[in-house]
Amino acid sequence: PNLFELAGLESRVDCHWTDVQDAEAIHNIFDRTQPDIVLHLAAQALVRPSYAEPLHTFLTNIVGTLNILESARMTPSVRSIVAITTDKVYRNHESGLAFRESDPLGGHDPYSASKAGAEMVIASYRKSFFAPRGIGLAAARAGNVIGGGDWSVDRILPDAVRAWGVGTALTVRNPKATRPWQHVLEPLAGYLRLAQKIFESPESACDYNFGPDPEKVATVRQVVTLAQAAFGRGDILWGTAASDLHEAHALTLDNSKAKAQLAHHPVWELETAVSRTMEWYRYQIEGRNALQLCEHDIETYLSTK
Repeated sequence: PNLFELAGLESRVDCHWTDVQDAEAIHNIFDRTQPDIVLHLAAQALVRPSYAEPLHTFLTNIVGTLNILESARMTPSVRSIVAITTDKVYRNHESGLAFRESDPLGGHDPYSASKAGAEMVIASYRKSFFAPRGIGLAAARAGNVIGGGDWSVDRILPDAVRAWGVGTALTVRNPKATRPWQHVLEPLAGYLRLAQKIFESPESACDYNFGPDPEKVATVRQVVTLAQAAFGRGDILWGTAASDLHEAHALTLDNSKAKAQLAHHPVWELETAVSRTMEWYRYQIEGRNALQLCEHDIETYLSTK
């Protein structure tokens, strides 16, 4: 399943489907719609599948970003662009220190490397084309996102729902790995705040981390244990991280810049983020409306802020 169809969004918004690798199609959409604000979230967004399809990953994430920015450059209505990359763009030496926006970029796996490459494209376009014209272009680097409605493969909570929903055990590769987990509404709120800021003050456009406070990072084991309790059932087979594919063990983001310059602060603690995620899936499996579940999460999130 996919959330876009389950929530009936095609009848609620103006949709134009295409491949971000198709430069002409992207340009035609920009030309027809004349957007003021652009949020670029299209990507091949999974680490392990990037090893199976490296060419597709690099083309989608680098050339796709290039096509979006080139079309934006040619569209006079555009005033603000937020391009979403990832927390994995940083050159990770497993020091355990929280990454700041000024830290060196890099990437071992094809996904991380492709997103670091996209960041180079973003920085070049900002300096060469958008900043001189008073147009804001910012990159947003979000921590590990959870939330109802994600059915991507090789993501821990969707994998858990798939396994536990049919009564099979969830196999966890690396229970000791730490990540900056956050509910999807946290970075989305940050993206919108960032888009507004650089629309109003394009000279402030730069790169931002969006994630929980560094001391709030958690292990995969902690997240899966919370998810099991919230889902109400499910067996777990704990692995030992034995894999021939490289994945970072420790990852933490410094979110102080978003706090200071955007007044964007995390709202939901990890326990709340996990419980609301698993509650969403549980209710959806029981037949509740996906759009209403999303709207309820949004309303609850906004009332908590």
